[in-house]
Amino acid sequence: MATVNLSDYKPLHITNADEFSIGIVFSEWNDFVTYNLRDAALEILQKEGVRPENIKLFPVPGAFELNYASMQLCKERKYDAVIAIGCVIRGETPHFEYVCSAVAQGIKDCNILTDTPTIFCVLTDDTKEQSIARSGGDLGNKGVEAAVTALRMIDFKKNLSGKKGNIGFGHS
Repeated sequence: MATVNLSDYKPLHITNADEFSIGIVFSEWNDFVTYNLRDAALEILQKEGVRPENIKLFPVPGAFELNYASMQLCKERKYDAVIAIGCVIRGETPHFEYVCSAVAQGIKDCNILTDTPTIFCVLTDDTKEQSIARSGGDLGNKGVEAAVTALRMIDFKKNLSGKKGNIGFGHS
């Protein structure tokens, strides 16, 4: 179980975030969690300077569908990063393991097979209470962490391509 508040972060002070384009794919299943994650990610992206019109939202029915939608967005090459948001809560059948494994592999494939950083923001909790705690409850909001990760990975990619990144993580 996480012991830190996921909403605690230091502002990144990005000077050109208004140029970034980010796609957010979010599952409508367990929307009492995923909408909170989506909204927190949106808030941080905008707070860091990403223009609202450069953030595109794509709802999908469930967590399993995050793979297809994320891969399609990556293939379009219009987005500097894609954030995949979902929530799978353990039930009484092995369905949980199959879905969680497939979604993790699918998002991993987006990162390996395309040039677009794809951020895994899928809660895989044992209980509804754990999911609530990580989506705006006692443990903060994992959507905040996903937004920060997306921005950091955009910066990483810009540094690799020879364009000057500006967040200041590990730059020499």
